[in-house]
Amino acid sequence: MSEFIEKLWEVGPALVEGTPHAKELGMKFVAVDKGLATLSLPYNVALIGDPRSRVIAGGAVTTVLDQACGLAAIAGFDGFAQLATLSLRIDYQRSATPGETIIAEAVCYKTTRHVAFIRATAHDGDPDDPIATAQSTFMLTGPLYKVGDDIKTASKDGGAKT
Repeated sequence: MSEFIEKLWEVGPALVEGTPHAKELGMKFVAVDKGLATLSLPYNVALIGDPRSRVIAGGAVTTVLDQACGLAAIAGFDGFAQLATLSLRIDYQRSATPGETIIAEAVCYKTTRHVAFIRATAHDGDPDDPIATAQSTFMLTGPLYKVGDDIKTASKDGGAKT
């Protein structure tokens, strides 16, 4: 495991659970690896979109997918940075099962100097039966910091000078 991924395992829970909207929804950090991120959204009656069906609202599913994609982008860039979502497309395939935790798994399959490309799936126990899938792009909005970089001397072109 790279030094960066080890550090990401340390700070990953804070990156997810410390984000105000993620904290409000109850999102949880599950796992991270090079270009990969997994988050969970435990079932919560406060997130129900339709009281008759008791299904979690689609906006909560979108949010957990967006958050997982962002973490996968960071893991794909192999460094810490501020990011912005450039595009996020969600394809809903079915309703979430009432009472079940939603799992969002994201894969950063390509990075350029400033943009990461991610695919993700949300499911409630069976990855082969997704609730929704996502395709997204994220852009660096500031310098990219590698483990060991001197943050005080970070350059404006996306890296730190050592």
